[in-house]
Amino acid sequence: MKKFRKVLAGLAVFLVAMMATACSSKNKSADNGTPKSLNVQFVPSQAATKLESRAKPLEKMLSDRLGIPVHVSMSTDYNTVVEAMKSKKVDVGFLPPSGYVLAHQQGAADVLLQAQRYGVKQPGGRATSELVNSYRAEILVKKGSNIKTWKDLKGKSISIQSPSSSGGYVYPIAELKEKGLDVRKSCKLVTVTGQDQAVLNVLNGDTDAAFAFEDARNTVKQDNPKIMSQVVPIYFTVPIPNDTISVVPSMSKAFRQKLAKAFIDIGKSKKGKKVIESIYTHEGYVKSKDSDFDSVRKYEKIIESTKK
Repeated sequence: MKKFRKVLAGLAVFLVAMMATACSSKNKSADNGTPKSLNVQFVPSQAATKLESRAKPLEKMLSDRLGIPVHVSMSTDYNTVVEAMKSKKVDVGFLPPSGYVLAHQQGAADVLLQAQRYGVKQPGGRATSELVNSYRAEILVKKGSNIKTWKDLKGKSISIQSPSSSGGYVYPIAELKEKGLDVRKSCKLVTVTGQDQAVLNVLNGDTDAAFAFEDARNTVKQDNPKIMSQVVPIYFTVPIPNDTISVVPSMSKAFRQKLAKAFIDIGKSKKGKKVIESIYTHEGYVKSKDSDFDSVRKYEKIIESTKK
């Protein structure tokens, strides 16, 4: 009987050890940087309801290529995405250059890919056939406005995006500051969500001007074909690096490569390209590195100086 009890005791110890090993392996599997599901988050560049419905097909496209469930969601602004990535509630964030720089500085994100778009030809804001990794910001006013140059903006109202928006905030404000106009002190800044809303604010006379990406007027052209002649640009900034697809730092190198390939392949497929075009007017993706955003850091420092 004693021998039998010893066998049972030994077996119990063995089973406990096996369970501990299994739990340890399970935890290791969960912590090795390979997610079992993927949370992707966007910020509206146009009406949020439109963007969310257009982004939904991306869930299946990514899931099919990655072999795990994918959930796509919208956020109110880029700061919210950064906070969600910091707390690991979001694995992948579509961030503008300024949003990425902020996220990387806080240890919340690493850049994975950069978006490509067709270049823009002025006047008229028509797309070229050349894919580019950068864009410009522009200052828009209503046709016939007494605002002819950036110097005329003093004392005027301007539609802007959140402070992490490169085209809708950082670059226009930083460049005008360098030229001698501090719009944060000399103008009335009205924060809006979506570049289309900024354009419409100018058209409807809600604000005198708007900071937007070149050429944001195309976001409302389908609903208003005359927009190009009704709202016009008076200023363009230097080139800005295109939007990023950024990931949490804890993501493994192997999964990053798999994810990058998935996005690049989606951008090359006919159906996938249609989806990403409808979301952010992206035409494809290329690999990127942190040093590509050094110019953004320079402009961020200028923005900081305007707060003093």
